[in-house]
Amino acid sequence: MAIAYEAIIGLEVHAQLLTRTKMFCGCSASYGAPPNTHVCAVCLGLPGSLPVPNATAIEFAVRAGLALGCTVRERSVFARKNYFYPDLAKGYQISQFDLPLNERGHLEIELDDGTRKTVGITRIHVEEDAAKNLHGAGSGTDTLVDYNRAGVALIEIVGEPDLRSAAEAEAYLRRLREVLMFLGVNDGNLEEGSFRCDANVSIRPVGQAKFGTRTELKNINSFRFVRKAIEHELARQEAVISSGGRIVQETRTYSSSEDKTISMRSKEEAHDYRYFPDPDLPPLVVTPARIEAVRAALPELPEAKRLRWQRELGLTASDAQVLTGHPALARYFEDVAARAAGTSPTPEQRAAAGKRCANFIQAEVLRHVTLHGLEAALPVEADALVELLTIVEDGTISGKMAKDVFAEMVETGRRARKIVDQRGLAQVSDAGVIEAAARAVLDENAAQVARYKAGKTTVLGFFVGQVMKATKGAANPALVNDVLKRLLDA
Repeated sequence: MAIAYEAIIGLEVHAQLLTRTKMFCGCSASYGAPPNTHVCAVCLGLPGSLPVPNATAIEFAVRAGLALGCTVRERSVFARKNYFYPDLAKGYQISQFDLPLNERGHLEIELDDGTRKTVGITRIHVEEDAAKNLHGAGSGTDTLVDYNRAGVALIEIVGEPDLRSAAEAEAYLRRLREVLMFLGVNDGNLEEGSFRCDANVSIRPVGQAKFGTRTELKNINSFRFVRKAIEHELARQEAVISSGGRIVQETRTYSSSEDKTISMRSKEEAHDYRYFPDPDLPPLVVTPARIEAVRAALPELPEAKRLRWQRELGLTASDAQVLTGHPALARYFEDVAARAAGTSPTPEQRAAAGKRCANFIQAEVLRHVTLHGLEAALPVEADALVELLTIVEDGTISGKMAKDVFAEMVETGRRARKIVDQRGLAQVSDAGVIEAAARAVLDENAAQVARYKAGKTTVLGFFVGQVMKATKGAANPALVNDVLKRLLDA
């Protein structure tokens, strides 16, 4: 009988912290500069240079730890992680090992079937990033090194091996990324490598307590590829074991072009790195008062925001999910909804305004939004959008007209009322004018009137269309409906 296997997956996520300078020196941490221009004696590891910790990076790391339910150590230690590779100028990386800043946290995720799962977090420690190797550069066989990234502040979030499928791993990564982005400590940019993960993957027979031999998947830079890499690796391991082979502990990478994982090197263990406390850096001390100050300043996280919007504004879970897709978008929606509700709204008015704003933003605004990291280019200011929604609500223009007006606002930068006035788009809401047009339409279509009176009430739409045509689309559709019903039912 075939043996059923269970996946055991744990993720190690590296997230660059959004500090202006690097972790231990004053070099710029910005991305995209010409190679080897953001470097100094400290991040190049030159003799006599001394590291100084970045206070903002420490605060960001504490913020992440608290948001993810960790215990923050009042005293942690920086260590030297020794290995020799072109991306480490010093021959070691300043990291944390046995005394990390944050320990024992958790993250709740939602799975594809709607169920929820809590995933443990072993630790979140602070370290410096390595440089970037550029393979195949120059003549095509060279490896060049760009040290601009060396020394950039990182946190490494080490998850417990609680994930049981590639889908769970993807859900965990997406949830973790949004938390870090809403905290403002990471820009979530997978393409630029500021948010990246390594996956530790193994399988074991269902019911067995002991873990199998794991492999580490490195250098995966998209959610889709993380999922595909893990799925392929699980299938590979099962095929090896089923054929009588043995899994070797090693580091592998995922080739998207070949859709398979490829061996890179044997997997190092912690003792291979010869960790020891960095003699240039004293223990890091974060006082209880400072920890509590950071806790008090934590922003509302996306999950809490979604639940509040559903409870207070009547948004659907789908609405709330879309509008928390980016921190800047969530802020924009809340600003628009608050302005649209007015200064002293009732709960019902707040909910109605929130729903109107959510619908229009999703239908019209989002297609014009450009995102890059934590930055967002929004097509119109919040107050300009509220002005448009207000003149729809008061009947000046119809919802259909609002789409055309919004498109012109985006294209020209002009305000809604100015566009409506200049183009003469204001709806006719004079009941007398509309009734005269409606009577004329009914007089001209006696046969259709007879059908309506015989019970074919669907012809009301025909009459509405004829009145709108007679008024060149300027009549208030709701008022047209009311007038026609009154005349036909008389």
